[in-house]
Amino acid sequence: MDELIPKTIDLDKVLHDKMGDKAKWVPSPLVSWLKKTIHQDRVNKFLWESRTDVGTPWLKDCVEYLEMTLQLEGEENLPAKDDGRLYTFVSNHPLGGADGVALGSIIGEHYDSNFRYLVNDLLMNLPGLAPLCIPINKTGKQSRDFPAMVEAGFKSDHHMLMFPAGLCSRKQEDGQIRDLDWKKTFITKSIETHRDVVPIHFSGQNSEKFYNIANWCKKLNLKFNVAMLFLVDEMYKNVGKTFRVAFGKPIPWQTFDKSKTPTQWAQWVKEQVYEL
Repeated sequence: MDELIPKTIDLDKVLHDKMGDKAKWVPSPLVSWLKKTIHQDRVNKFLWESRTDVGTPWLKDCVEYLEMTLQLEGEENLPAKDDGRLYTFVSNHPLGGADGVALGSIIGEHYDSNFRYLVNDLLMNLPGLAPLCIPINKTGKQSRDFPAMVEAGFKSDHHMLMFPAGLCSRKQEDGQIRDLDWKKTFITKSIETHRDVVPIHFSGQNSEKFYNIANWCKKLNLKFNVAMLFLVDEMYKNVGKTFRVAFGKPIPWQTFDKSKTPTQWAQWVKEQVYEL
């Protein structure tokens, strides 16, 4: 890579920040393999070329860069941006990256960038994305601040865009590609802040290799999400593809009554998404 291009994504720095002095014991062949797996040079080149854009314009740059064709259905179900209300947008998470970028570009354009993601804190390393993010790191020191960050997001004047499964979809025993169970946070907070929930279904899937790795991680009961390392590689495998994005009708927050627990309501909304 051209040495004049700064390293926005610097794996050596990430390892040092996460591991401290222990990072020096990570074998250099492993570090080299990781850099290749996350396409460090390729990603940094794009980040440098798109460095002047931030927020929604940057997301649109990503969609163009990934040559994504988005076929939208049910756009009429998106609430008007001037209705004076705030909404929680929830979607399945088939790709683990490109789907988030695409949905952000759509929601951002429709609502004049007035939305925020709840995302893994590693994504805060992307300057164009960071202003739209409320970072989450449930496994590190930041886990203590997780409830406060969620609270701040829902009590803000921004729409919220969430992937309630937390992780991207996995291949189930019946061969279907579906999300894991959805977390209840979007239900409890939407009720608390009187936000209607807008369900979204995003088509697409990752490679068999990715699902095999994810399933082996589960069988081996690994605490670290190894499959996450391959998400950038999966993103590049999906370049040039067409994706269907379907928007359902907003679900009034009053729907989520005492007839089900918040966790049960979360799974109910998940099922509504897969019917879109």
